[in-house]
Amino acid sequence: MVLVANKINTTEKILAQIKGLRNHLQPDEEPLLTLPGIWDGGQEKRSTACDIILTNQRLLGYYFVSFPRERIFLDALTLTKIRNMVVREKKFEPLFRELLVSEGQRKLYIRAPKQKIETLYTELRSAIETYAPMSKTSVEENVEEVVGDSGDEQVQTTSPTAPAYGRQEINTSFESSNIAIVLLFMGGLTLEIGGASLWATVGQAIGLPLCIAGFVLVFAAIVQRRQRR
Repeated sequence: MVLVANKINTTEKILAQIKGLRNHLQPDEEPLLTLPGIWDGGQEKRSTACDIILTNQRLLGYYFVSFPRERIFLDALTLTKIRNMVVREKKFEPLFRELLVSEGQRKLYIRAPKQKIETLYTELRSAIETYAPMSKTSVEENVEEVVGDSGDEQVQTTSPTAPAYGRQEINTSFESSNIAIVLLFMGGLTLEIGGASLWATVGQAIGLPLCIAGFVLVFAAIVQRRQRR
């Protein structure tokens, strides 16, 4: 009874917290977990900052904004179709992790701080094992018709593939890491601000080169960030 009550409280809390979510849930779908993250579903040219929502049926990326104009983002993977889940750790990015979730040929990447990714990984795995176990429905999806030597059609059933879980370390160069991009951007802003101050107090001869150098660093950070997408 206590577990049921806690589950109901969690569901209602999430529905009250995430505006408009209730209107996009399927019948008997209940939210189990929500946390902020970066959603890259491979269908857009850029990643999307949104709420990552785990339900008893799906894994969703969602946000709803009503001002200054109404905008909504909604993308989802069905728990019963998830076949691979990997926590990816990139070198030079100790504070963040990436969760790769695949549904057939489609791959989804979720980025968030280490603790939140670990929580999502644990809860998503538990939800798959609890609400989307290997069932008769999954087996029926793998039934194939095979033509025998006599020309008669025969039914052949293949065993469904259970979801695979794992961890992966990715070696990346420091220049392409988030830390390097942030340092470039912040360093560029610092030079621009310092150059503008010196321009106003000392003169253009000293302030202008610093402003130009700061602009170059900021531009380089933006280009590097776009290349990572």
